[in-house]
Amino acid sequence: MQRKLRMGMIGGGKDAFIGAVHRLAANMDGLIELSAGALSVNPEVGYESGKLLFLPDNRIYKNYEEMLKAESELPANERIDFVTIVTPNFAHFAPAMLALELGFNVVIEKPMTLTLEEAKQLKAKVEETGLTLCLTHTYSGYPMVKQAKQMISEGALGAVRKIIVEYPQGWLSTLSEREGNAQAAWRTDPSKTGKSGSMGDIGTHAAHLAEYISGLKIEKICADLSIVVPGRAIDDDGNVLLKFDNGSNGVLIASQVAAGEENALKIKIYGEKGGMEWHQMEPNTLIVKWSNEPAQIYRTGNGYMGSFAKHNTRTPGGHPEGYLEAFANIYKNFALTVDAKLNNQKPTAEMLDFPNAEDGIRGMAFIENAVNSSNSDQKWWDYKI
Repeated sequence: MQRKLRMGMIGGGKDAFIGAVHRLAANMDGLIELSAGALSVNPEVGYESGKLLFLPDNRIYKNYEEMLKAESELPANERIDFVTIVTPNFAHFAPAMLALELGFNVVIEKPMTLTLEEAKQLKAKVEETGLTLCLTHTYSGYPMVKQAKQMISEGALGAVRKIIVEYPQGWLSTLSEREGNAQAAWRTDPSKTGKSGSMGDIGTHAAHLAEYISGLKIEKICADLSIVVPGRAIDDDGNVLLKFDNGSNGVLIASQVAAGEENALKIKIYGEKGGMEWHQMEPNTLIVKWSNEPAQIYRTGNGYMGSFAKHNTRTPGGHPEGYLEAFANIYKNFALTVDAKLNNQKPTAEMLDFPNAEDGIRGMAFIENAVNSSNSDQKWWDYKI
């Protein structure tokens, strides 16, 4: 790269958890700099947030419309190259569409939009403009997840037969949305989060991880979504049976009322020859089990890793890499891809290895199909996109 890419952020002002994470991740490899921001729906909070981030006054904007219009009128060597959208779900679509229409690449939090129809429109706009959209499914950024994906794609396990993925959290075990928890308030409000709670918030991560590592696509589901905590307006727990496009089956569990759990995402994939197991809270380890040999433990940072894991590893073995590094891998690959396209070069397969608009559509389809299946008496629900 000849220079850093210039980023504008929408949302993510002071005290916003995910905005700070995005800035840390974008900054990690020195490829991106924060150049502008419309950081809050409250202009005063937005301005204060911008000053805390050392943005010049003329690059701190009152709202995203003002920022995108003003930035689009700046000379090419000054304006932002892309926007990062870290607002609640209901405020993803409009800024993303406007950014693409004005010529800006987009990084966006998951789920990509509030509805499946919005996701389809956004993908069509990406294809129309030729710009790049990145969806931050963080867990696909871990080196050992990429190692598992590459080994399966190269046939290490043979044909995949079974996938078990679970994502238990416990932070919504009480009615915390009525106890002053701002994160809980919007994430359990259907008008802001969409038609599903636990499946939209964390079930989409689990579904994406299952498809990403295995290389398979979900074709049918049988879902049972529940509201466990009395008084809650949207599901906080769910179980889903899965059928994939190669005929294999799977189980997905997503719960935010698993009291005592933190962020215990884990996945097991079994094939004809053996299986693999990965735990998000122990992300530097991949366990590989064979039917006729001793189990193996793969560790991040060692020379036996495949090209995709190596491309996304920064430190030698024994120096743990975690959530922020995985997040940074998504930003790094996005930045390298955008830079290559700006310079009329072809991005490598490793550079292009980040979630995109198609993943966004599949995520919204998972939510919609899970809700429809749960509301239906039909056992198996054909996956509709």
